[in-house]
Amino acid sequence: MDMDCIVIGGGPAGLTAGIYLSRFNLKNIIFARDYGMASETSEIENYPGFVKISGTELIGKFTEQAKHFGSEIIYDEIQGIEKQGNGFIVKTATNKEYSAKTLILAMGTHKRKLNVPGEKEFTGKGVSYCATCDGAFFKNVKVGVSGGGNSALTTAILLASYGNEVHLFARTELSAHDVLIERINANDKIIVHKNTEVTEIMGDTKMQKVKIKTNNDLEEMELNGLFVEIGLVPNTKFVENFVELEKGMIKVNTNFETNVPGVFAAGDITTGSKMMWQIVTASAEGAIAADSVYKYLSKE
Repeated sequence: MDMDCIVIGGGPAGLTAGIYLSRFNLKNIIFARDYGMASETSEIENYPGFVKISGTELIGKFTEQAKHFGSEIIYDEIQGIEKQGNGFIVKTATNKEYSAKTLILAMGTHKRKLNVPGEKEFTGKGVSYCATCDGAFFKNVKVGVSGGGNSALTTAILLASYGNEVHLFARTELSAHDVLIERINANDKIIVHKNTEVTEIMGDTKMQKVKIKTNNDLEEMELNGLFVEIGLVPNTKFVENFVELEKGMIKVNTNFETNVPGVFAAGDITTGSKMMWQIVTASAEGAIAADSVYKYLSKE
């Protein structure tokens, strides 16, 4: 086999795994489809060592460190995995194949869609899933945020900083950290609509308004943009027949081993995360998975 380990995923879990694998003197490649969800966060205040840092900057530091210690990083998407002999073959979207003795699955998550009329048609035309990416295109206008958790409130605060009037639509009560709720309540540019959900997105060539439902009452509201922050979905579709899943997440033990010998998993896609979905927990899982790979190969 060419590699000791192939890591699939270029977010905190995958990059940390690469750092530890290299420190164990194990040859590894990290395959990254993109820079991961963490890179889309405008401000991170709960990662140790940084009072405040952007997601892009933090992931950049992770990437630089992984490369420094010897990880090869390839930006390509893995579309298939096969067991071959005592190792594995991975196939990429560019029709290339790579082999390794072990795998660490760290594909992360993607944003959950509203699945309402008009969402698909107006994505990129007013509907967005990344305020860090697109927020600067919306300045001094009226925008909405769908969601009531940490990501939604963080997005609302960022959008308000652009001079926007921000309408936050939460299906129930706000379920974010107290510090974020306090900031929302103190910001007169943000209007919170509890027990409210977006049921339709409307417009002509671009989004112009939304239909919202509060309890059983329907009304329309003019908006220049809508940012969707209603949760995350694990990127496990292409491994659903390869490893055991539990509610869409990869089932692991305390060593982050899957049910397939030689295959490990880390980060937001595992049952080990306990739905916490934080950079610090993903990084910890990546380190543990790499340590488990080292012990596994040592026994082999």
